[in-house]
Amino acid sequence: MTSIAARIDRADWGSVHTGLNAQGWAIVPGLLTDTEADGVADLYRSEQGFRSHIVMARHGFGRGEYKYFSAPLPRLVQDLRTAAYPHLAPIANQWHARMRSDVRFPETHGAFLDRCHRAGQTRPTPLLLQYGPEDYNCLHRDLYGEHVFPLQIAILLDQPGADFEGGEFVMTEQRPRMQSRAMVLPLKKGDAAVFAVSSRPMKGTRGDYQVKLNHGVSKIVAGRRRTLGIIFHDAV
Repeated sequence: MTSIAARIDRADWGSVHTGLNAQGWAIVPGLLTDTEADGVADLYRSEQGFRSHIVMARHGFGRGEYKYFSAPLPRLVQDLRTAAYPHLAPIANQWHARMRSDVRFPETHGAFLDRCHRAGQTRPTPLLLQYGPEDYNCLHRDLYGEHVFPLQIAILLDQPGADFEGGEFVMTEQRPRMQSRAMVLPLKKGDAAVFAVSSRPMKGTRGDYQVKLNHGVSKIVAGRRRTLGIIFHDAV
């Protein structure tokens, strides 16, 4: 077992599940060391190992850019994806049951990827994002095909207040017949945000109902902000 896989297994997943059920997100502090975060961030400068490069302004996504990794994924990225999935699959199945969806997720990430690939979703989705001054990411959902795992992870690779100013990770939650609620996630370098991709269940007076969530990044005031995104479903 690699160091990162063992670290993931030691995380307080009970608290993560509690946070996800309460608000649609939770934080695993210090999931990556500073050295690991710097190493992943430095991959962005390479022309190798990525399948596409997106300049966000060209598509109306905001300002900034990101790159999707190609297969095979870097070892640390692969290990993050493989090791975190089994801890999230139980709550994903609980959420689907509460939202009255018949879809259930297998115990291992490999089995889930087999399902994606049989449906034509074969392109890896883990990505590196990079922002500079005045950059931002519009509110969105990362949906890439029919098969969607309802949780994902974003790991901050730079230190707020030292490497950049602004650039808060923002989520909004839309409840039926109510105005949207905004949430700012307090991330530090190496912290992992675990959050809902699109929908989550919420307990009401008449049982569970479904709320919609979006996520994005506020404007960078100064410096450079980089993030590793771990999405568990592959893309068409």
